[in-house]
Amino acid sequence: MTAVLGAVAAVLFLAAVCTLVRIVRGPSMLDRAMALDVLLAVIMAGLGVSAVAEGDTWVMPTLLALSLLAFVGSVAVARFLVPHAARPDEPDQGADA
Repeated sequence: MTAVLGAVAAVLFLAAVCTLVRIVRGPSMLDRAMALDVLLAVIMAGLGVSAVAEGDTWVMPTLLALSLLAFVGSVAVARFLVPHAARPDEPDQGADA
C-alpha cells in the first residue's frame, strides 16, 4: 500500500509542477485560468488520497467546498474571458445603441 501511495503522490506532484509551468508560461489569460482550475483539481485529488490513506472523513466537506469553488471559477472565466459572439436572433448593437 505504501508503494501505491508513493506512486500516486509522485504522479500528483508531477501534474502540479506541469500545471504551475503552464500558469507561468501562459500564453493567454484563458490558458492560465484553466491551469488554475487543473491545479485545484490536483489539490483535491491529493486531499482525497490523503483521506483514503489515513481513513479520515473530515476532508469530505473541504472537497465539496473546493469542487464548488472550481465550478464557479470555471463559469466565471468562461463568462468574462471568452468574447461574446452575437446570436442570430439578437438585434445589431451598432454605433447608435
